[in-house]
Amino acid sequence: MEDATTFLLRLPQQLKQQLEQRAKEENRSVNSLLVTLIEQSLQTKQSTSLENRQFLGKVVENRQIDPENGLARVNGIYYRYLIEGNEKFSAKKKYIVIEANGNILTLRPVVK
Repeated sequence: MEDATTFLLRLPQQLKQQLEQRAKEENRSVNSLLVTLIEQSLQTKQSTSLENRQFLGKVVENRQIDPENGLARVNGIYYRYLIEGNEKFSAKKKYIVIEANGNILTLRPVVK
């Protein structure tokens, strides 16, 4: 990811809930959704990363994840991964990619 920064943003609770709901519907993190919305709003010419274009919403089978080494194999390439909410890896679950920052994917367990 490019040089990133963090800042405090105060939102009405209802707006926060709407953002969380939309991100969940799109199988993305709130951060990824906000970055996309801001970029679109500012009409930047920057394209999203290859990982974002190819991996967002992609289901990752548990057999593609190596929890010992903290790696997930997606399209034949190994990426570091985080699981949303800092959940521990479960071999009984599938995961979906909700965010891609550089070589780190954020995964969310697929709810059946």
